[in-house]
Amino acid sequence: MPNERRTTVTGQEEKVTVLETTIDDMNPEIYSYLFDKLMKDGALDAYVIPAYMKKNRPANLLCVICHAEKLETLLETVFRETSTLGVRIREEKRRVLYRSFEPVNTPWGEVTVKTGFAGEDKKEILQIAPEYEECRSLSEKSGIPLKKVYTAALLAFEKLKK
Repeated sequence: MPNERRTTVTGQEEKVTVLETTIDDMNPEIYSYLFDKLMKDGALDAYVIPAYMKKNRPANLLCVICHAEKLETLLETVFRETSTLGVRIREEKRRVLYRSFEPVNTPWGEVTVKTGFAGEDKKEILQIAPEYEECRSLSEKSGIPLKKVYTAALLAFEKLKK
Protein backbone atom coordinates (compact mmCIF):
# COMPACT_ATOMS: atom_id res chain seq x y z
CA MET A 1 0.00 0.00 0.00
CA PRO A 2 1.52 3.34 -1.03
CA ASN A 3 0.33 5.34 2.02
CA GLU A 4 1.17 2.69 4.60
CA ARG A 5 3.52 4.06 7.26
CA ARG A 6 6.01 1.69 8.84
CA THR A 7 8.04 2.10 11.98
CA THR A 8 11.76 2.07 11.30
CA VAL A 9 13.36 -0.80 13.13
CA THR A 10 16.72 0.32 14.48
CA GLY A 11 16.63 -0.84 18.10
CA GLN A 12 18.52 0.51 21.05
CA GLU A 13 22.28 0.82 20.70
CA GLU A 14 24.53 -0.32 23.50
CA LYS A 15 28.19 -1.12 24.01
CA VAL A 16 29.20 -4.67 24.81
CA THR A 17 32.51 -6.34 25.53
CA VAL A 18 33.48 -9.47 23.60
CA LEU A 19 35.89 -12.06 25.00
CA GLU A 20 37.27 -14.52 22.49
CA THR A 21 39.68 -17.43 22.61
CA THR A 22 40.41 -20.54 20.55
CA ILE A 23 40.63 -23.82 22.44
CA ASP A 24 41.97 -27.03 20.93
CA ASP A 25 42.89 -29.11 23.97
CA MET A 26 39.89 -29.20 26.31
CA ASN A 27 37.45 -32.01 27.03
CA PRO A 28 34.25 -31.01 25.17
CA GLU A 29 32.09 -32.19 28.08
CA ILE A 30 33.27 -29.14 30.03
CA TYR A 31 31.49 -26.66 27.71
CA SER A 32 28.02 -27.34 29.12
CA TYR A 33 29.20 -26.53 32.65
CA LEU A 34 31.20 -23.55 31.37
CA PHE A 35 28.21 -22.00 29.59
CA ASP A 36 26.02 -22.36 32.69
CA LYS A 37 28.72 -20.72 34.83
CA LEU A 38 29.34 -17.89 32.36
CA MET A 39 25.63 -17.06 32.23
CA LYS A 40 25.36 -17.13 36.04
CA ASP A 41 28.43 -14.88 36.22
CA GLY A 42 26.77 -12.22 34.05
CA ALA A 43 27.42 -13.10 30.40
CA LEU A 44 24.80 -11.84 27.97
CA ASP A 45 25.63 -14.73 25.65
CA ALA A 46 28.26 -17.42 25.24
CA TYR A 47 28.83 -19.76 22.31
CA VAL A 48 31.43 -21.75 20.42
CA ILE A 49 32.15 -21.88 16.70
CA PRO A 50 34.09 -24.81 15.22
CA ALA A 51 37.49 -23.70 13.94
CA TYR A 52 40.77 -25.09 12.64
CA MET A 53 44.04 -23.93 14.11
CA LYS A 54 47.62 -24.32 12.92
CA LYS A 55 48.52 -27.77 11.61
CA ASN A 56 44.77 -28.22 10.88
CA ARG A 57 43.94 -29.05 14.48
CA PRO A 58 40.19 -28.91 15.19
CA ALA A 59 39.30 -26.35 17.84
CA ASN A 60 36.47 -24.21 19.19
CA LEU A 61 36.33 -20.43 19.10
CA LEU A 62 34.79 -19.50 22.45
CA CYS A 63 32.95 -16.16 22.41
CA VAL A 64 31.50 -14.46 25.48
CA ILE A 65 29.47 -11.25 25.25
CA CYS A 66 29.01 -9.09 28.35
CA HIS A 67 28.68 -5.59 29.71
CA ALA A 68 32.00 -3.98 30.68
CA GLU A 69 31.35 -4.26 34.43
CA LYS A 70 31.31 -8.08 34.16
CA LEU A 71 34.61 -8.31 32.26
CA GLU A 72 36.92 -9.23 35.15
CA THR A 73 34.53 -11.80 36.60
CA LEU A 74 34.06 -13.50 33.23
CA LEU A 75 37.77 -13.39 32.41
CA GLU A 76 38.48 -15.17 35.67
CA THR A 77 35.85 -17.80 34.83
CA VAL A 78 37.33 -18.39 31.36
CA PHE A 79 40.89 -18.70 32.73
CA ARG A 80 39.87 -20.96 35.63
CA GLU A 81 37.44 -23.20 33.77
CA THR A 82 39.11 -23.66 30.35
CA SER A 83 42.53 -24.63 29.08
CA THR A 84 43.19 -21.28 27.38
CA LEU A 85 46.35 -19.25 27.97
CA GLY A 86 45.01 -16.00 26.50
CA VAL A 87 41.81 -14.13 25.71
CA ARG A 88 41.20 -11.41 23.14
CA ILE A 89 38.99 -8.55 24.35
CA ARG A 90 37.22 -5.91 22.30
CA GLU A 91 34.37 -3.45 22.62
CA GLU A 92 31.59 -3.53 20.08
CA LYS A 93 28.25 -1.86 19.52
CA ARG A 94 25.09 -3.87 19.18
CA ARG A 95 21.47 -3.07 18.53
CA VAL A 96 18.69 -4.74 20.49
CA LEU A 97 14.94 -4.49 20.09
CA TYR A 98 12.89 -2.76 22.76
CA ARG A 99 11.56 -5.54 24.99
CA SER A 100 8.98 -6.46 27.55
CA PHE A 101 8.45 -9.54 29.69
CA GLU A 102 4.93 -10.62 30.58
CA PRO A 103 3.70 -13.64 32.54
CA VAL A 104 0.98 -15.79 30.97
CA ASN A 105 -0.89 -18.77 32.38
CA THR A 106 -0.84 -22.17 30.73
CA PRO A 107 -2.72 -25.26 31.96
CA TRP A 108 0.56 -26.39 33.60
CA GLY A 109 1.67 -23.12 35.19
CA GLU A 110 2.96 -19.63 34.51
CA VAL A 111 5.44 -18.83 31.73
CA THR A 112 7.15 -15.51 31.00
CA VAL A 113 6.86 -14.39 27.39
CA LYS A 114 9.56 -12.09 25.98
CA THR A 115 8.40 -9.62 23.33
CA GLY A 116 10.55 -7.55 20.97
CA PHE A 117 9.14 -4.34 19.50
CA ALA A 118 9.90 -2.27 16.40
CA GLY A 119 10.06 1.00 18.30
CA GLU A 120 10.16 2.63 21.67
CA ASP A 121 6.38 3.06 21.59
CA LYS A 122 6.04 -0.77 21.72
CA LYS A 123 3.14 -0.79 19.28
CA GLU A 124 4.51 -3.13 16.60
CA ILE A 125 5.51 -6.58 17.85
CA LEU A 126 8.33 -8.19 15.87
CA GLN A 127 9.32 -11.12 18.11
CA ILE A 128 7.48 -13.28 20.64
CA ALA A 129 9.22 -16.02 22.60
CA PRO A 130 8.21 -17.93 25.72
CA GLU A 131 11.13 -18.37 28.13
CA TYR A 132 12.63 -21.75 27.26
CA GLU A 133 13.77 -22.73 30.77
CA GLU A 134 10.32 -22.07 32.25
CA CYS A 135 8.64 -24.12 29.50
CA ARG A 136 11.16 -26.89 29.99
CA SER A 137 10.58 -26.94 33.75
CA LEU A 138 6.80 -27.18 33.31
CA SER A 139 7.27 -29.91 30.71
CA GLU A 140 9.47 -31.96 33.03
CA LYS A 141 7.11 -31.51 36.00
CA SER A 142 3.93 -32.32 34.06
CA GLY A 143 5.16 -34.89 31.54
CA ILE A 144 3.65 -32.77 28.75
CA PRO A 145 5.87 -32.39 25.65
CA LEU A 146 7.93 -29.19 25.64
CA LYS A 147 6.51 -28.07 22.29
CA LYS A 148 2.97 -28.30 23.70
CA VAL A 149 3.86 -26.10 26.70
CA TYR A 150 5.62 -23.63 24.37
CA THR A 151 2.60 -23.46 22.05
CA ALA A 152 0.22 -23.02 25.01
CA ALA A 153 2.30 -20.05 26.21
CA LEU A 154 2.14 -18.45 22.75
CA LEU A 155 -1.64 -18.96 22.59
CA ALA A 156 -2.09 -17.52 26.09
CA PHE A 157 -0.08 -14.47 25.06
CA GLU A 158 -2.21 -13.97 21.93
CA LYS A 159 -5.41 -14.14 24.04
CA LEU A 160 -3.94 -11.63 26.51
CA LYS A 161 -3.25 -9.15 23.67
CA LYS A 162 -6.74 -9.33 22.10
